[in-house]
Amino acid sequence: MFFESPQSVIKKAQQGNKRAWLKLIREHEKSIFNYCLRMLGNPDDAQDLMQETFVSVYRSLPNYRFESSFKTWAIRIAHRRCVEFFRSQKPVDCVEEIEGEVVQNEHTCAEINLLLTQQNKAVVQALAQLSWQQREVVELKFFQQFTFEQIAFQLGLSSNTVKSRLYSALSNLKTEVEILHV
Repeated sequence: MFFESPQSVIKKAQQGNKRAWLKLIREHEKSIFNYCLRMLGNPDDAQDLMQETFVSVYRSLPNYRFESSFKTWAIRIAHRRCVEFFRSQKPVDCVEEIEGEVVQNEHTCAEINLLLTQQNKAVVQALAQLSWQQREVVELKFFQQFTFEQIAFQLGLSSNTVKSRLYSALSNLKTEVEILHV
């Protein structure tokens, strides 16, 4: 089987190769969707934001300079879309929306079904109680598995600020989970 490096696929996509572009989408759609789902808590909104993210990625593709991984760059764009969405919406109870989606739709994806286990409900509820800044750091560190330096680059912060937000978020999560299990 012929192997193409990620860089060659990106370069082909930058040159307008549709197969290369579709390959990039296939490789990154799950992580972008999951990022949006955890940040927004609603599968429909996550799907919409994932699509908006890929439209933005496509439009910005000629400007991609290989300074970070493609995934880091795409997640950064998804992050901006989530922030824009978050600012335009009023706060909602994420867990109730996810539960409502599952009841209404029998063909729910596996990721959403996973979120509905008892343990994951508590995590989603606890994450929803965090500030946006803390939630994004937790998402990038634990779910996207970025380093502190990568997170700092993505968010335009110092590594120490990222660490501080993460440790505060973990403390708040511990408190929230303990409250939920009392």
